[in-house]
Amino acid sequence: MARIDYPESVGSLVEQLKALPGIGPRSAERIAIWLLQHPKSDPAALAGALTTAREEVTSCPTCGFFATASQCAVCDHPNREKTLCVVEQPTDVLPMERSGVFKGRYHCLGGRLSPLDNVTPDDLRLAGLVRRVDEEGLSEVILALGADVEGEATASYISDLLRGKCRISRLAQGLPVGGGLEHADALTLARAFEGRREH
Repeated sequence: MARIDYPESVGSLVEQLKALPGIGPRSAERIAIWLLQHPKSDPAALAGALTTAREEVTSCPTCGFFATASQCAVCDHPNREKTLCVVEQPTDVLPMERSGVFKGRYHCLGGRLSPLDNVTPDDLRLAGLVRRVDEEGLSEVILALGADVEGEATASYISDLLRGKCRISRLAQGLPVGGGLEHADALTLARAFEGRREH
């Protein structure tokens, strides 16, 4: 007896949803059924928003953040401070902006050095970073990169690349608020000690 399954068009929708990061087969199926049956779903609006975003959103040629014009909103803002925060991905800009602690500009590398994944300096937006440091008269470059091996290697490479051009700093790293020592690894504890301040 033949196995009964969804119609082909539903199966195709589930396959497309499964291809998205973080969505497994069961979640893809639930989302597909919700889109098809829920009275508040609007598949046409979803498809339209996705198509419009895909057509309009580009990478800012200056910093690599999301843009819909020639430059992103950060690069286009005339009153940003003369500091540059280097991040791995464009999505790393948003937590910084939402915190309100940084008022300068950003530079998105588009990744981090990873010899095992064949990511070399040529694969990152490093030439643009050096050009910006030379041309924009920056007072400081802040490295806001991951605390893992690849992040450390990338930070070290950039420090060597920019040494003597401007002040280079790294975000302090340490114990999270509410975190206990029993859950901290050796690198986190080392960073916490290095970044300690008078109390």
